[in-house]
Amino acid sequence: MDMPNAVKTYFSADQGQNAELLTDIFSSNAIVHDEGESHTGTDAIRAWWLAAKAKYNHVAEPIEANTNGDRVTVRAKVSGTFPNNPVTLDYFFHVKNGKITEMGVE
Repeated sequence: MDMPNAVKTYFSADQGQNAELLTDIFSSNAIVHDEGESHTGTDAIRAWWLAAKAKYNHVAEPIEANTNGDRVTVRAKVSGTFPNNPVTLDYFFHVKNGKITEMGVE
């Protein structure tokens, strides 16, 4: 699957539950949008990710990736402890200088 390295690393960190690796791939002022909330900066992103892992114990497995300009969209099968498990979600990423500057889960 053709994805920028930072996006590949995001899913590897997610699958390996590696918060340190995950935090390293975001720019210092990155923004994550999920469940109607935005999280800005690596500390907030780390806290969001850890809280989501604790709540849902989820793992996202990419099944398709598309790039349109500077936006990368990855469709992933997400398994965890939530209703209708598993679900298919779309993740979008903007990457600049090898770091994720914005990410969202749709």
